[in-house]
Amino acid sequence: MNELKKRACEPCREGSAPLSAIETERLMKQLQGWNIVMEDGVNRLQRTFTFPDFRQALAFTNRVGELAEAENHHPKLITEWGRVTVAWWTHSVNGLHLNDFIMAARTG
Repeated sequence: MNELKKRACEPCREGSAPLSAIETERLMKQLQGWNIVMEDGVNRLQRTFTFPDFRQALAFTNRVGELAEAENHHPKLITEWGRVTVAWWTHSVNGLHLNDFIMAARTG
């Protein structure tokens, strides 16, 4: 089992630096299907999940929402017919934090 899936999010300190490129690369090796995308000048983990219909896409969105609420770490979710795009990043560090990788590993 992916070690990231077993972990819980840790509190972030305002003003902390985002993960280094070396640490990001190391953690990316533990995720499948995720990409790093730049949006509004901020690196984010992003993945699109596909489903046979809107009902299943919406159910997935709700499961991710429950996970996000439980960890108090919230993604960008775009729900469309047959697919959901999920993006994780940490606002307080203006980039990627270990919590984003934990949540990405637990998404899906």
